[in-house]
Amino acid sequence: MRARQRLLTAAAMMVCWAAGAGAAEQPNVLVILADDLGYGDLGCFNATSTIPTPNVDALAGQGMRLTDAHSPATVCTPTRYSLMTGQMAFRIPRGGRVFTGAGGPSLIAADRLTLPEMLREQGYRTACVGKWHIGMTFFDSDGQPINEDGLEAVRRIDFSRRVDGGPLDVGFDSFFGTACCPTTDWLYAFLDGDRIRTPPTKQLDRGPLPKHPYAHDNRPGMVADDFDLEEVDLTFLQKSQAFLREHASTDPHQPFFLFHATQAVHLPSFPASQFQGSSGSGPHGDFIVEFDWIVGQLLHTLEETGLAENTIVVVTSDNGPEVTSVVHMREDHGHDPARPWRGMKRDNWEGGHRVPMIVRWPGHVPPGSSSSEPVCLTDLMATFADVVGVALPNDAAEDSVSLLRVWQGTQQEPVHDYLLHQGFGGDRFLAIRQGRWKLLAHVGSGGNNYQKSPVLQPYAVDDAAADAAGQLYDLESDPGEQRNLYREQGDKARELEDLLQRSIRTGRSVPERAGAA
Repeated sequence: MRARQRLLTAAAMMVCWAAGAGAAEQPNVLVILADDLGYGDLGCFNATSTIPTPNVDALAGQGMRLTDAHSPATVCTPTRYSLMTGQMAFRIPRGGRVFTGAGGPSLIAADRLTLPEMLREQGYRTACVGKWHIGMTFFDSDGQPINEDGLEAVRRIDFSRRVDGGPLDVGFDSFFGTACCPTTDWLYAFLDGDRIRTPPTKQLDRGPLPKHPYAHDNRPGMVADDFDLEEVDLTFLQKSQAFLREHASTDPHQPFFLFHATQAVHLPSFPASQFQGSSGSGPHGDFIVEFDWIVGQLLHTLEETGLAENTIVVVTSDNGPEVTSVVHMREDHGHDPARPWRGMKRDNWEGGHRVPMIVRWPGHVPPGSSSSEPVCLTDLMATFADVVGVALPNDAAEDSVSLLRVWQGTQQEPVHDYLLHQGFGGDRFLAIRQGRWKLLAHVGSGGNNYQKSPVLQPYAVDDAAADAAGQLYDLESDPGEQRNLYREQGDKARELEDLLQRSIRTGRSVPERAGAA
């Protein structure tokens, strides 16, 4: 029995919180998740950006920028798990893993309540388009599961069989996308529902692909005839637009949840032909321009279908920018994807997990507003539960709090007592943030090796407390995390260590919900 059956509906319809407004239909939800988009990649978060992002910038002007928003992990798979469940991934087996190959099994347990499941239980139509990357199970010709990495594992897949554990099994009504990273993995093929649409028949020939510093991240996997590495995001866009148009024409009064997860701007940076040369900042800059255009197209489709006024739109990223992107964009184009933070993807410093987040909800979120409240992608689960009037059970969304009053600009007190972050190694590299203080309960970045990597050595910071057991930073006076206060502020370090250990023991970072099952 799935956890959704334990949900308590607090109200049949949502209450309209806007001053002077009456009851309204439950809002639609569109979440656009970029891949490796840095805090500094958008003009609305970085005034020195060299890349034009007019559509995302306009969206920020229509809604709210959350300037202290974080991905729960510094890499994609655990972040996506946490977004879908409201639970930090390090709390589950294999919760620090990044899937490749056949990509599974699913990290989401059969009895775990998910965001799409919760919304579907409230009458929402749910759709997922794009990169999944939370795990699924393929089978060989004998019906045996394949959950392995590598080319040979993909070659063993029986593509006539149903794929288990994907989006359709965790609350989505429909799915079109890929199992893992669309253009970097061993399986280059689209899933339509729970089956591969066109089975791959040949190995990818990387010879004709673009050659530039941002092009060296794709594996020589098996590729389907209908899979064009430069057209992947355009295919995803067409599918999401088709969903929106069909929904508007058939039942516009039924609320929907559309999760659109782009390939952009994950390496390799292979923008579609119409965007090549568009940014003036190289192929990765062009890929960011393509992402911005995709956002604009989705917003335009909401407008043309009459769905925009009653749709919550969230745009964010799964973690910080990739090493190659940061290094070469800084050196070659004067653009800093991680600005103004230290670190990048995989690191537990701010650059690894502080991400752009924008929310627009006409009539509810003040246009042109911003919030410096520390928040996390895990919070989307509790937030949307609050929006639709659902009381979450205590064994769900254990690291999720509602941001509804933050979005409305009415929140007076911090919504989190503390935030948790996990680096590339899962539970081996944890960090905790409380107010101005941030503790990394480990040495080093928690991801990249700055001492051994030639490209990262120039960005290494000498640590006067390098032999300490951890790192403590005062983000108010030292937002760049340059001065480790672990020894100077030993009492604060121990206090945060104790709080982190308590959260690990109890399995949650938010208090138990009063009256919940």
